[in-house]
Amino acid sequence: MKKTMRQKRRYLVAEDICRLKVLKTAAISPDEKKVAFTVEEISNDRRKYFSRIFIVDIGSGEISQFTFGEVSDREIVWSPDGRFIAFISTRDKKSGIYVIPSGGGSERKIIEADGSFNGLKWTPDGREIVYTFRFNDSHWIKDDKEKKEAPLFRHITRLFYRLDDSGFIPKDRFHLWKVDVESGRSVQLTRGQFDELSPAISPDGKSIVYISNRNGNPDVNYLLQDLFTISINGGKSTKIPTPPGPLGSPVFSPNGKKIAYIGHDNPNDSWGVTNWHVWTVGIDGRPAAKDLIPTFDRIAIDTTIGDVGETFEAPPLFWSPDGKRIYFGASDTGSTHIFYAPSNGGRPTRITHNKCHIKVYSLNGHRKQVAAIVSNLTIPGELHIMPSVYRADSKSRILAGPSDDLLAKIEMPKTREVWFKAHDGTELQGWIVTPVGFSKKRKYPAILEIHGGPRAQYGFTFFHEMLLLASRGYVVFYTNPRGGTGRGETFADAITGGWGEIDYYDCMAAADYLENLPYVHKRKIGVTGGSYGGYMTNWIIGHTDRFRAAVTQRSVVNLESFFGSSDLGFDLYREFDGMPWKNPGNYKKCSPLTYAKNIRTPLLILHSEQDLRCGIEQAEQFFATLKMMRKTVEFVRFPEEPHGLSRHGRPDRRVARLEWILKWFDRYLK
Repeated sequence: MKKTMRQKRRYLVAEDICRLKVLKTAAISPDEKKVAFTVEEISNDRRKYFSRIFIVDIGSGEISQFTFGEVSDREIVWSPDGRFIAFISTRDKKSGIYVIPSGGGSERKIIEADGSFNGLKWTPDGREIVYTFRFNDSHWIKDDKEKKEAPLFRHITRLFYRLDDSGFIPKDRFHLWKVDVESGRSVQLTRGQFDELSPAISPDGKSIVYISNRNGNPDVNYLLQDLFTISINGGKSTKIPTPPGPLGSPVFSPNGKKIAYIGHDNPNDSWGVTNWHVWTVGIDGRPAAKDLIPTFDRIAIDTTIGDVGETFEAPPLFWSPDGKRIYFGASDTGSTHIFYAPSNGGRPTRITHNKCHIKVYSLNGHRKQVAAIVSNLTIPGELHIMPSVYRADSKSRILAGPSDDLLAKIEMPKTREVWFKAHDGTELQGWIVTPVGFSKKRKYPAILEIHGGPRAQYGFTFFHEMLLLASRGYVVFYTNPRGGTGRGETFADAITGGWGEIDYYDCMAAADYLENLPYVHKRKIGVTGGSYGGYMTNWIIGHTDRFRAAVTQRSVVNLESFFGSSDLGFDLYREFDGMPWKNPGNYKKCSPLTYAKNIRTPLLILHSEQDLRCGIEQAEQFFATLKMMRKTVEFVRFPEEPHGLSRHGRPDRRVARLEWILKWFDRYLK
C-alpha cells in the first residue's frame, strides 16, 4: 500500500476563536456508566453562542446528541435513579427548567419565568427539584411594549446595584424554590430582603442547607456569610454557627450529620488573599466548624485564567460514600487540580497527575470515577474519566474532544514552562511561546503579557491569544508575578496596599529574562495585559521606555475615580489601606494616571463601553490626558460589551479585538 502524505497544517488565526467547540459542563450518572456534558458553539454570523447537551457511554465511547437547535442549555443534573437529566435553558427569551429522559427522547419544560434560575438539586425521591430564583424587574411590567423601553427613571438605594455582564441588579432577591417535576407546580420556600444561594439537600430529603448574608450591611460586609438550614417544605430557617467569613459549595455528609463547605475565617480579607479551605461543621453547630486543611497553602478555588470557556466559579465538594474523604479543587502553581482530604482533617491527596487545568469535575453514585473537563497548553478542553482514588500508575481516559477536528488542521506554536529569578531572588514562573518554524538563529519580536486579577494565575491551560500572537511571528512570554494566586498567601499578599511596587519589579525581571533570550530582538518588545494586567501595562510605560509598543485593555488608570465608578470599586479600601478620602496619597501614588507625563511608548487603548468592572471612564481619562500631552495614543471602543469581552463577548468583537492587538504590534514591532 502507498503511504499517505501527512496533510499540511495551517497557522492559527484570529477567527479560530469562533470555530472552537467548547466543553462547558459535565455530570457523571449515578451508575457511573455515562457522562452528560454541554458543548458551546458560535453561530455562523459570529454574533451568538449556543450550548447543547450530549451523553457519552463510558464503556463504548459512543456519543449521542440530546438537544438541538439555537438553544443555551446549562447546569445539567442527573435524577437520583439516573432516568432523567434536569437542566436550565434559555428558550423563547425566557429561562426555565427542563427535563429530558437519559435514554433518549424529547425534553419537557417543567417551569419557565422571567428571571434567573440557578443551583438545581433533585430531592432524593426524584419527585421535586430545589433551586434558587430571582425575578427580573421586567416581570412586573405587563405591557410588552413597555418592557422593551428604558424605564422613566431608576431609583437606587443599594450600594451594590449593578454587576458587570449583568447590568442593573433586579430589586428581587434570590430565594429558594422547589418545583414538582410531574405537575410543574412551584413553591417559594424563603422570602425577605436577603439572597439565598447554593442550596443542597440532606440525604433523607427533609432539609436544605443554603448560604445567605444577613448582616446589617451585606453590600459592604459581603464576606460575612452564614450557613442556614430550612425544612424542605419551608418555614423558619436555622443558622449554623461558623467563623465569620465567606462560604461556598455546602454539601451534606452521607449520614446527614455534617456539612462540608469551602471558605475562610478572615472577613477583612483583601481581594482574594486568604486561602479558601475545606471546612466541616455539625448541622446543629456541634462539632464546631473546623478547617480540615489548615497547613495547605493553596486556594480551593479555580483561579487559572485563559480565554476559552472560563467560568471562575468555586468548584463543588463531594463526599465519598463512606464519609471518610471530601473532594475539592484547588489552584496550585499554574495548575488547577482535584484533591481529597480526610473528613476528620489532615493532609490532602492530589488525584490528577499532569500539569493541567481542571475546569469542571463531577462525582456520583459510588464515586469510584471522576468525570472532568481538562485543558492544557494545546487543548481547550477534553472530557476525561479517571479513578477517584490516587494511584501512581492511574491514568485518565479521554471520552470526548469536540475541537479535535479543528486542532488537527492547525500547526500549533510550542509552549514551555520556565522559571526565572526576581531581582530579590524569588523564583517566578512563566511560559515562553515560540513561533511555528522557530529557529534559534533568528531574532524575533516579542510580547510580554500580564494577567488580570490581580488574584489569578496564568497556567497550564489553552490560551488562544498567546498562541495566535506566536503564530504571527512573535515570541510570547506570560508570567505570574507576585500578587497572584497559586503560590500561597504570602505570595498573593505581597502587593496589598502598594500596587506598582514588587509586581512592577517582577514584571521587569520578566522583561530582563525575555531580552536575554538569544532569539529575541531586544529593541522590538511590546507589553500588554487586561484589567489588572492593563493597570500594570499603564504603570510600566509610565516608569520605563524599554518597550517599543503597548496595548492596554479594560484597564484602571485612576484609583480614586475607580472607587465610585466600578460595580465593586467601593471595596477598594481593603486593597489600598483605607478609603480614598482618608488615604488620598496612596490612591494617587498607585494610580498610573499620575505618571502619564512620563509616557513615551506608543499606546493602544482597548475598552468595552458596557464594562462595569473597569468603567469606560478610565480609558476616556487616559486617552484625553495623553492626547492633550501629545503622546502617541489611539483608542478603540467596543459597543455593548462587558469587562469579559476577551472570554465571552460577542464573537465577532472578540475577533476584532485580537486583530487590533495584532495590527498595533505589527506596526511598531515589525
